[in-house]
Amino acid sequence: MESIQGKHFSITDKQNVSTVIYQVNETNKNEVLSGAPKYTVERLEYAEELRDGATRKTFFVDNPKPEGNKLVFLSFADGKVVVNMGILQEDKIRISKKPAPVKFDTLYSDEETMYKEFKYTPNLQRPISIIDPETAEEIKPTLFFDKETNEVKGKITLKPQKPYFAFEIREDKK
Repeated sequence: MESIQGKHFSITDKQNVSTVIYQVNETNKNEVLSGAPKYTVERLEYAEELRDGATRKTFFVDNPKPEGNKLVFLSFADGKVVVNMGILQEDKIRISKKPAPVKFDTLYSDEETMYKEFKYTPNLQRPISIIDPETAEEIKPTLFFDKETNEVKGKITLKPQKPYFAFEIREDKK
């Protein structure tokens, strides 16, 4: 019989709110020295169920780290996103008490726009994620192999007259 390794936790979204959670992964120092981003993000898988007009989501962390898994919580509602940080350590989830509400501007274009090329790390994770705030779904890139640089890269097509939320994890140099 196969045993399942991992942790899970649940949150409840009010009506018209959609929360997604990303795990922050620190890249191996050797890969960073060769040009890979220091941090990448990985969206957590979840199961959901409706309860009295609210949605209960159970998120899964497949490989919990002994030192804890850093998490970014993004809650989308009414053209806004609330950004919060947390950590899953042992059997406890700790979430910051002061979430940061963030407003974002609409990217306006009359035509479809191709977002710039971006590199992937060896495990096909990327440092930046672009999300459709209306559906809270990540915009999936089209992958291609760049023969000149010998790297896997991606491009994302953005629809005209539609808002998008993009985020990247960086280290504060202060």
